[in-house]
Amino acid sequence: MDARFTDEQDEIRRTLRELLGKRCGPEELRAAVDTPAGHDPALWTTLAEQLGLPGLALPETYGGVGCTATELALACEETGRTLAPTPLLATAVLAAPLLLALGTGAQRAELLPRIASGALTAALAVPGPALATALALTGHDPRGKWAGGGRAGGVQARRAEGGWQVYGQVDQVLDGHSAQLLVVAAHAGGFARSRVLLFLVRGDAAGLTRARQTALDATRPQGRIQLRHVPAELLGDETVDTLSALARLGDTAAACLATEAVGAAGRVLERTVEYVGQREQFGRPVGSFQAVKHRLADAYVQVQAARSAAYYAAWAAAAEATATATVTATATATATAAATAREGAAGGLALAQALEALRRAAAEGIQLHGGIGFTWEHEAHLYFKRAAGDELLFGPVHRLRAHAADAAHVFEEAGP
Repeated sequence: MDARFTDEQDEIRRTLRELLGKRCGPEELRAAVDTPAGHDPALWTTLAEQLGLPGLALPETYGGVGCTATELALACEETGRTLAPTPLLATAVLAAPLLLALGTGAQRAELLPRIASGALTAALAVPGPALATALALTGHDPRGKWAGGGRAGGVQARRAEGGWQVYGQVDQVLDGHSAQLLVVAAHAGGFARSRVLLFLVRGDAAGLTRARQTALDATRPQGRIQLRHVPAELLGDETVDTLSALARLGDTAAACLATEAVGAAGRVLERTVEYVGQREQFGRPVGSFQAVKHRLADAYVQVQAARSAAYYAAWAAAAEATATATVTATATATATAAATAREGAAGGLALAQALEALRRAAAEGIQLHGGIGFTWEHEAHLYFKRAAGDELLFGPVHRLRAHAADAAHVFEEAGP
C-alpha cells in the first residue's frame, strides 16, 4: 500500500477546498439550510459542472470521472470541513453505487449519466431508523427484518398491472424530501415468502407524499416519505442479492462518512487554535496556558489518528470494489468473505474513531470559545451536532466498534 496521495487526488482536494472556501462560508451555509431543499442548488450545479463531483466514482461509460471510492472519500473530507449541505452523501455515496451494482443495462444508461451531470439527485429510503443495520454497520440481519414484513409495517411491495406498487412510510431519509429519485427498500412476496428488494420511485409519482423533518443536524436535511400504492420500478431483477449489496455499500459509506467527520474535526480544531491564540485573558493569550495546550494537543492527536484510520478505510473500500469486480465465480468462497469482513471492520472502526474525534474536537471548540461557542450565531455548535446527528443515523460509537469486532472475529477463541 502506497500511503502517498496521487497528483490527481491532491488536485481534487485542493480544487474542492478552494471552491467551497469561496462558496460555502458561514453565511452561505445558514442561507442554504434555511431553504426548503436544505441545500444550495446553484452550488450543487457548480460542483457537478466544474468538478464532476456527483460522478466522481462512476465509470466514464456513464459520464462519470472514473475514480474510486478513495477519491470520493477525499472529496467528502473537504465537504465535511465546511459542513457543506449538498446531496453528495445521499446521491453519490448511498444511491448511485446501488444503481451501478444492481441496475439493468437500461436503468444504468438512463439514470447514471443524469446523476453524473448533477441533473438528477437520488436518495436511499430504508424503513424505520434502521439505516445502520441495513448497511451492516451496527449489525447483520440476513433476513432483512429491519425492513418490516408481512403485517409488521415498513414498506411493502406487490405486483400490480404493468409493474409494481409500494406502500408504507419511511422516516429520516437523507434528502428524501427533495431528491428527484428514491431508491426504496421494500418487502415483497407476502408474509410467508418475504424478501427485500429495491425499487425506483420518481419524485413526482402519484400517491407519494413528502415533507422535510426537523433534524438535530440542520446541515444534514432529512425527509419523511409516505407511499400510498405508488407505482415503482424494480431495481435490477428479482434474483439480485439486495442485502449483500447494501452490506457492501456500507463499507464505502463508512469510509466516506469517516473522512467527512475528520474533515469537520480538523476544521473546528483549526478554528479553535486560531481563537485561543488571539483571545487574551489575564494579559496573555488563552492558548498560552498549559492546560489549554494539553487539551488541544490531545484533541489533535485524536483527530490525526482518526484521519489515518479513515484514509485506510477509504483505500480498503476501493481495494474491495476492485477485488469484487475481478474475482471469478469459482474463486469467491472463503477468501472473498474474509476480505469483506476485514475491510468492513476497517470502515466501521474508522467511522467510530472519526465520530469520537469530531465530538471531542467540537466539544473543546465550544468550551474554549467561551460564551460565543454556545450561541446560535457562531457555527461551533454545528460541528458538535454533526457528530451527534451522524451517531443517531449511522450508529453509536460503541455499537460500530462491537459489530466491527464481531465481523473480524476478534473475540472468538482460536481453534485447536
